[in-house]
Amino acid sequence: MEDWKSTYRLLTHCKHFFHRRLSPNFDNSKPFCTSGSRYHCSQPSELVKPYIGNYQQEFQTFKHLPVSLGTNPWNTCRNQYRCFASQATIIQRRPDFSTISSEDLSYFKNILGERGVVQDEETLDAVNTDWMRKYKGTSKLMLQPRTAEEVSQILKYCNSRCLAVVPQGGNTGLVGGSVPAFDEVIVSTSHMNKIISFDKVSGILVCEAGCILENLIAFLDNQGFVMPLDLGAKGSCQIGGNVSTNAGGLRLLRYGSLHGSVLGLEVVLANGTVLDMLGTLRKDNTGYDLKHLFIGSEGSLGIVTKVSIFTPPKLSSVNVCFLACKDYASCLKLLLEAKRKLGEILSAFEFLDHGAMDLVLKHLEGVRNPFPSSMHNFYVLIETTGSSESYDREKLDAFLLHSMENDLISDGVVAQDITQASSCWHIREGIPEALMKAGGVYKYDLSIPVEKMYDLVEEMGVRLGASAKVVAYGHLGDGNLHLNISTPQYDDKILSQIEPFVYEWTSKHKGSISAEHGLGLMKANKIHYTKSPENVQLMANIKKLLDPNGILNPYKVLPPSLFTKN
Repeated sequence: MEDWKSTYRLLTHCKHFFHRRLSPNFDNSKPFCTSGSRYHCSQPSELVKPYIGNYQQEFQTFKHLPVSLGTNPWNTCRNQYRCFASQATIIQRRPDFSTISSEDLSYFKNILGERGVVQDEETLDAVNTDWMRKYKGTSKLMLQPRTAEEVSQILKYCNSRCLAVVPQGGNTGLVGGSVPAFDEVIVSTSHMNKIISFDKVSGILVCEAGCILENLIAFLDNQGFVMPLDLGAKGSCQIGGNVSTNAGGLRLLRYGSLHGSVLGLEVVLANGTVLDMLGTLRKDNTGYDLKHLFIGSEGSLGIVTKVSIFTPPKLSSVNVCFLACKDYASCLKLLLEAKRKLGEILSAFEFLDHGAMDLVLKHLEGVRNPFPSSMHNFYVLIETTGSSESYDREKLDAFLLHSMENDLISDGVVAQDITQASSCWHIREGIPEALMKAGGVYKYDLSIPVEKMYDLVEEMGVRLGASAKVVAYGHLGDGNLHLNISTPQYDDKILSQIEPFVYEWTSKHKGSISAEHGLGLMKANKIHYTKSPENVQLMANIKKLLDPNGILNPYKVLPPSLFTKN
């Protein structure tokens, strides 16, 4: 017991914490927003390298001749193919889709004015490219509506002209869902960013789809409430995109998915119909709950324009600890004990392996090893949130004591202030940036039964041997593994060893090939690894019912072959 007390004093008073906000320049530093994290860098951010490099620079374009003389091949409706990321992701531009004409531009300018019709080459280059620089479209037009009525007029017109459309929010996705595959019209929700109402009694927030998540978090914080959703990309992502992708994030363990938090939506369908489902009731059992069709549909069924969401009260007591474990089995036992002993105050349970920690320490400036005397096999970040500081800390102390006595943790630190808590989170959230700086990275977002989760990591390591470094981290509390294969450079041979093995393994163990990132363009043809043919066909039928011309976010979510017109 005395050994524990001595060790625990070290844990609770440890000052050798990692550096994040210790810099006096932090508040004036440059925010570096990514899809996985938001960092502050006192130096200019480095250019992000292409995510997939085995096709050189960005992408390869395949054009099957003949192409009509005197035309730009990318403005031709026929015989256009594009290959993204892997040899399996090859798509053909639908020949029935129209291309933009001068008459179209005149119509859109009449609706939106000059300011709402963007043709600037530099701006278009940015919105055509996803954050990972893995996908790049060739759209020549971005529209910026400010109201649902303007979105309705846009879609009604595009549907009549068979002009394909890509809805875009903050463009922080990782699977190519928010950028064009070819020359689709980009419809940005960025100017639809008003908070419509907030009821302090019920905690229900109603806002437009273009509201940036971090702005909503700040607004609610001033009201004494919290968003049930928190992401590393909160400085850039928008609530409409979050809903459309059913984003998970760091608070899912505590507050559940957006299917539970979202109370209502306003959605514009492909034909311009404005579907008003913007309810604010916690209970409404009248007929089919249609809003769930649009949560997670990635803009393929309609464009979300307003959101009604339930927000819980902000609790005053927050504790964060960073723990080391000798093996994955200990992490699982620790998770079980945390659920039992921390119960209602447990708000996050994240894990990372030795490889992830090693990359962070090597590639992120200012990050320090919380345990400088040694490296450990696994690390766990635990956060608790409650209303009584003394009660919560008593529960946490008892949990840590029990875990140490039962050899579940090898070492640990407990944050003493917000700076140290931020430093803890910076290690976990900094992994995506560290992976990018290390070279090439193949990323997979998977849901796997927790007892089997690390088996995939070990098998992948054996499969790839010394040719690549397999790195794992994720939301252990809800069974979400972020599997990353880090390589000095991209290599088709390595990719062929990863895919389709990673999808086959996940399917065999009853997992999901997309836990929280969505399917987008990257995994549209791989949905069958998780969903049965009957499920996929029913989804296609729903898509054809709501969007018979298939203009909304084509080539995404479902296999394009299901919508080929003879």
